[in-house]
Amino acid sequence: MARPDEGKTEAERQLTLHVGLVCVVATAAAVVALYQLVHLDLTGGDLTRSVALAFMAALSVRINWQIRIRATVHAVSWSETAIVLGLAVAPAPLVVLTTGTGVAIALLSMKRGPLKTTFGIAKSMLLAAAGGVALHTLGWSPQDTDLPNAIGMIGLAYVVAVVLDELLTLPVIAMATGTPLPRLFSDDLGLRLTSALARFVLIAVTLAILQADPRLLLAVPPLVLSLHLLYSNQVKSRTEQQAWQRLARTTDALNVVDLDKVLTTAVTQATELFSADEVEIELRDAGRTVRGASGTITYDGPSGTPSEIEGTVLPARLEGHDRTVDVGMLRLRFRGPVRLNEREQYTLRTFASALCTAVRNAQAYAELARVAAEHAHAASHDALTGLANRRQLLDRGTEQLGTRHAEGVTALVLIDLNHFKEVNDTLGHAAGDQVLMRVADRLRAAARDEDLVARLGGDEFAVLMRNLPAPAIAAHRAETLLGALHEPIDVDGMRISVEASGGIAAAPATGGMPELLRRADVAMYQAKRAGQRIATYAPTRDTADLRRLTLGGELPRAVADHEFTVNFQPIVDLGTGEVTGAEALARWHHPRHGVIDPLRFIEAVERSGMLPAFAEAILDQALVAAVGWRTAGFDLPVSVNVSPRSLLDARFPGAVLARLQAHDFPPDRLVLELTETLTLSQLDVVDRVLNRLRDSGIRLALDDFGTGYSSLSLLSRIPVHELKIDRSFVTAMESSAEAAAVIRSTLDLGRSLDLAVVAEGVESEPQRRALWSLGCAAGQGHLFARPLPAGTLLAALQRGSGGRPGSLATPLHDTGAVIRLSTPGRRQPARNRSTGLPHLPA
Repeated sequence: MARPDEGKTEAERQLTLHVGLVCVVATAAAVVALYQLVHLDLTGGDLTRSVALAFMAALSVRINWQIRIRATVHAVSWSETAIVLGLAVAPAPLVVLTTGTGVAIALLSMKRGPLKTTFGIAKSMLLAAAGGVALHTLGWSPQDTDLPNAIGMIGLAYVVAVVLDELLTLPVIAMATGTPLPRLFSDDLGLRLTSALARFVLIAVTLAILQADPRLLLAVPPLVLSLHLLYSNQVKSRTEQQAWQRLARTTDALNVVDLDKVLTTAVTQATELFSADEVEIELRDAGRTVRGASGTITYDGPSGTPSEIEGTVLPARLEGHDRTVDVGMLRLRFRGPVRLNEREQYTLRTFASALCTAVRNAQAYAELARVAAEHAHAASHDALTGLANRRQLLDRGTEQLGTRHAEGVTALVLIDLNHFKEVNDTLGHAAGDQVLMRVADRLRAAARDEDLVARLGGDEFAVLMRNLPAPAIAAHRAETLLGALHEPIDVDGMRISVEASGGIAAAPATGGMPELLRRADVAMYQAKRAGQRIATYAPTRDTADLRRLTLGGELPRAVADHEFTVNFQPIVDLGTGEVTGAEALARWHHPRHGVIDPLRFIEAVERSGMLPAFAEAILDQALVAAVGWRTAGFDLPVSVNVSPRSLLDARFPGAVLARLQAHDFPPDRLVLELTETLTLSQLDVVDRVLNRLRDSGIRLALDDFGTGYSSLSLLSRIPVHELKIDRSFVTAMESSAEAAAVIRSTLDLGRSLDLAVVAEGVESEPQRRALWSLGCAAGQGHLFARPLPAGTLLAALQRGSGGRPGSLATPLHDTGAVIRLSTPGRRQPARNRSTGLPHLPA
């Protein structure tokens, strides 16, 4: 069997207990009053007085003004006035019983709930009993003709009734509505005191009327009704005034730019503004719902979760005055039936419109803040990798250098990817972007939390190391960073090896972050030139590096002003001394720095994007010189060095053929020298470029042969016509058996593959004779001539050696003593691959 209070909340159980206790005490008072009334000698006048008292009690309950708190409506009546006036003219037991009867009739006719009706009857009887006890204690007698004394006693009884009414009623309201008791007591306290004072004045006037002429008592009801109308209007006016003031304060509190604060303020303020059990705000676009009760947020999350409060729901759209914008819905929830009056409905619409405006303003501000944050992030971060960019690196570095003395050593590692442009040109920028993102991820993972990893642009990265205990620690950590790039990167099913060079610099005493970045850049290029993976900044080598850095910005002007010139070093038949060709060597005639050799500027050219223009300028000058030699009677092939990056440009063969056609120069008299360090020769685009060049009749030579790691594998793929032995082997051949073995094997390889072989760096006659004895037919070096301008070389050819034009050295043998089967620089008959012998004509 279920208990009566099962399913009730704690507040409901306390309310039932409180009302029950009041009813028990009121019942006891009624029993005592009935007992006393039985022993009283009542007359017919007392009966008439009883009816009048009951009527007055009923009328005092019916004449009231109502106050809604949450879903409960509370009536403020004149019951204390009727009770005290009854005690002034009738015995207390009679007043207790007639008050209970009159109040019961009034409440039943008003169809109040059982709990309210019971509590109202019990409370009224207790007020009458308490007032009667107070008067009895004071020795009150209705026949007392001393008006001031009577008013004093009645006043004390009235105070007892009013205080007891507050003590009994306020807890009931607090438990029924969930409103804190102190707040209920303080709300409208001034109005309640004023009303109580006015009712006491009415009581005093009534007493004076009764003593003057009891027949004037007929004027009391109209007076009570007039006072009721006056005070009810006053209460209504004050209530509306307070409501507008609360609305103004609430809408003013909504003028914040943070959406969370707007919603929190709206929920908590609306709970009090509309005396609701719960307020809910649903934002349609955001799919967010916020609920609150009793000044606190009870739910903030996705829309769709139902509320736990069941009862009346009063919705209001969050829309502007023109109703063109609808951001969501405002809902007031009450546990019981509630109808808003006209003023409350207008307040609700006004509040909803203000909330709509506040939400839109907060959302607009949030969007502006988001865009500003994105712009700030974009201004300080690299869009592709998400790393810090150069601007953030400079800002954070400058900030760090300002406190470096207190927080340890600051160092910068600058990392540049080798041959990255070849990845972009060959596989496309999408693949290049993937490589950059993978590199960024690896550097980020390898760096410490306090390090700042940045991408400066292109294939250049930087890591700012902070709080190092000593400068030497930077080199160890830089090794870790570059070691993270050692494993190949998978891009679209291909494994790409990433090679990088790094430069390390510790924070300088002066110059700040720009100087630190410059020093790291100098160190990085020191590492590149030395063939090292990492180099630490060395001040002793900084001058040349600083000049190299400045040269890069002068390249466009140098190309436009024709500052790049070409010198030519002749290629000589080692046996006869005759010139069989010439290699074009670029020089930069700088207006301030003088003549600059390619080792100091060619890398800057490749990195600057000026490579096509530079290559065209050098090729043009070489072809002009060769055409001039042909016109003078010396038909010499000319050799031009080709950058590996040019071979990654599918347009390169077309550009070369266009220059040959423009100068009317035979393709087979042009030799393009390729460096053996070409690491991407296996890529299809390189194969296509080289095959097109060869198919066009252009001859190909492999320069610096023997110095790389993949000489034979390159020969199997690159369709070359000529091998050039690196000068380092020629220099060491007399003292090193290994160098002589490399030269011998290169010559054997050339003979077996029908390739011409040219030795570089021939500086002496013994070297010439040794090479000739090994079977090397051609060579070049200072023994014959240093690189010369085209006109100077032509003059040397015309002058000749020993009266032989076209030769630069005396022959090693008498004419006719040696039969030369092939001559470097001239077309050779095709050899039989199986025998190595030439195909002779039939």
